[in-house]
Parts: sequence; C-alpha cells; structure tokens
Amino acid sequence: MYKYLKEIWNSKELRFKIGFTLLMIVFYRVLTHITLPEINREALQYVFEKNQLLGAFSLLTGGSADNFSIVLMGLSPYINASIIMQLLTVIVPRLEEISKEGEQGQKTINKWTRWITFPLAFVQSYGMIALINAQAQAPIIENIQDPTVILPIMLTVSCGTVLLMFIGEIMTEKGIGNGISMLIFASIIAGIPSVVGPTLALTSSEPERLIPLVAILLITLILTVIVVMFTEGQRRIPVTYAGQRGKAKGQQSFLPIRVNQAGMIPIIFAVSLVSFPGIIGQFLTYGDSPWVQNLGNFLAVNFNSQSWVYILLYFSLTVAFTFFYVGITFNTDQVAENIQKRGGFIPGLRPGKETSEYLKTVSNRMNLFGGFMIAGIAVLPILLRVFFTEMNIGSVPMMIGGAGIIIIVGVVLDLIRKVNAQLLVHHYERFYKG
Repeated sequence: MYKYLKEIWNSKELRFKIGFTLLMIVFYRVLTHITLPEINREALQYVFEKNQLLGAFSLLTGGSADNFSIVLMGLSPYINASIIMQLLTVIVPRLEEISKEGEQGQKTINKWTRWITFPLAFVQSYGMIALINAQAQAPIIENIQDPTVILPIMLTVSCGTVLLMFIGEIMTEKGIGNGISMLIFASIIAGIPSVVGPTLALTSSEPERLIPLVAILLITLILTVIVVMFTEGQRRIPVTYAGQRGKAKGQQSFLPIRVNQAGMIPIIFAVSLVSFPGIIGQFLTYGDSPWVQNLGNFLAVNFNSQSWVYILLYFSLTVAFTFFYVGITFNTDQVAENIQKRGGFIPGLRPGKETSEYLKTVSNRMNLFGGFMIAGIAVLPILLRVFFTEMNIGSVPMMIGGAGIIIIVGVVLDLIRKVNAQLLVHHYERFYKG
C-alpha cells in the first residue's frame, strides 16, 4: 500500500488530478452548507425527520435539501435532462443520427442536455420549495406566494444546479474519474455519520434494536463484497484476428462484456422517477379541493419508500433502465463492424450481421441477469426494513442503502482503474525519458 501511494505521489499529473478532485469535492460540500437567507431551520428539520423519501431523494441526487442550501435540488434537474435527451435519441430520428456520430455527436447531445437543465431546474425549484414549505408545521419561507420572495430563491437554487453541473464537468475534464458520479459519491459518504451517530445512540437506550443493527452491518458487508464481484464480472467472447504476412496462425483476443454493463446509471434514473409520484402526492395532500387531496393521499400511501408499489416499481424501472441504457451505449452493429474492419471474427460465426446478432443475444442475457441483480440489491435493504418492522424486532436504518453501495463500489472501482491507467502512462513516460 505504501509503495502504491508513493507511486501516486511521484506522478505529478496524477497528484494534480487527485488534488483538484478533492478540492472540488470540498468546495461542493461547502456549497451544501450555505443556507438560503431567512429560513426557519427548526421547521425544516421537522420536515426531514418526518419525510424519509425526501432525504433519500436528496442523498442519491447529490443535493443537500436538508440544509435548504443554494444547491437545494442538487443534480436532479441535470439527471432528468439526461433522461429526456436519451429518450429523445430513441424517438427522434435526427437525434439518433447525431448520437451515432461518435465523439462529436456525443458533445452535441451533452450541449443540448446542459441547455435543457436550467429551465428544468427553474420549474422544478418551485415545486421542491413549495413541497418542503407546505409540509412544515410553521412556514420555512414566509410569503412564498409573493413573486419578489419566491423568484430570487428559484433563480438562486437553479443557478446552484448549473454550478454543480459545471463543477462535475470540470472534475471529469481536469480531475480523476467521472465528476458527476464523484459528487453523488461524496454526498452519500457525507451522509453516513448522520445515520451512524443517532443509530448507535438509539441502540444504547433500546437494546432490542441491537439485533437488527448487527444484522444490517453484516448484510452491508456481504452486499459490498457481492457488488464488487458482480461489478467486476464479465463474459469474454473469443475473437480471432487474421495473421500477419508470413504468419499462418491468427492473433487470439477476446471481447469482454460485463455483467453490469450499465453501472450505477439505472439506479440513479430509477430513484429519480420512482420518488417523483410520492413527492407530488405529499404536495397534493395540502390542496384545497377534496379530489386533489384524495389523489395526494393515494400517491403518498402507495409510493412511500416502504410500500409494495414503490418496491415493485423501483425494481421494474431499474431493470428497464438497464436494458434501455445499454441499448443506447452498446451498439452491437458498430462493434461487429469494427471487428470485421480489423480483420477479426468470432469462431463459428460469419462477420457482419451474424456476429452482431450473436453479440446482441449475449448482451441481452447479461442485461437480464445484471438488471435483476442491480434491482435486487437496490430493494433488498427496503425489504429488510419491512421484515424487521413486521417481525416486531425493531428496525434501524441502513448505513448505506443498496443503491448507495452500488454507486460507491462503481465509483471506487472506476477510480482505481483510472489511477492505475494514469500510473501506467507515468511509467511509460519515465521509461522513454530514461
């Protein structure tokens, strides 16, 4: 470990990238503690103690709604804009053509995603502020109906989302790892102490909660090991390339297809969508019309974080987004064409369409297993909490939810790969300079 850290420190470029990433994370965490002025903190604390759904939504979108900070909505509008653009690339032929133009096409899609983010953030900001304010016993913000009060707040938190988006992209460009993922990762890690502290205090006063606490710790450890193995798992498809002149035997290689091809993206997308009906329902319960209140009560009851509707929808959306995301990012026709252009083939298959169909079949099977695995890990902590509650043996919150474990493992493994690749480049540079 010491030797590994020493190699990282000796690489000037890697040292700069890691230092820049840590600096941006610290800056982000400072932003989450800059509370908007004239906020009733006691009323705000009451809302988040009563509503676990808002806390989970804030955690996984990288935001800090529990502080009512200038980055109130976190990255959720940017995530929603990404979902909209990816859906449009499937629906709109012109966007589909642009998405297939390689790196330049991806830059165009990203640019439009950024443009969509601000108006989405501005509209979403009013709903989020009104929702949190309506659930408080005392108003968190006075005179919320006054445009001179609400519009500056909406503009501030919308700009906060744009600032986070900018920080994430700068981290991706100049730091190490994916910037957006790193911000969400930092948000999850920062939330662990606030869960561990009260839980330990609770078990000291209520000994019956010690059993579920120990069980949760063991399950978290086992899930982490499973997720690491699952994330690193892959199927290697053999590929043979034509031999060079004078060599009869071709070059043997393989095409790796990961079990978890979509990474943590389906989890983030699914949480964003499955939390939305419950949040809207809690907002509608304060409506004036009886049918609006009834609709709000229906959504709030059926889409709370421990209802079977929420669990099943969460599971289904995670599987669906796994297929959807991989279908966009893994183009089997293009992969088959690239193999053919390089003079390669999969033994027993003809190059071209037959190879593409085979890759699509393998990818779909891996997605089916991978999607069910991701979804199962995501909903397992919720099921455990329901089980402990039903068995009357006490219940304690997970230190890290199933979705959080997948995100943390994915980010850490990606970070390790990026660091190792950078160290390899550093070793090559030293070799050539020497």
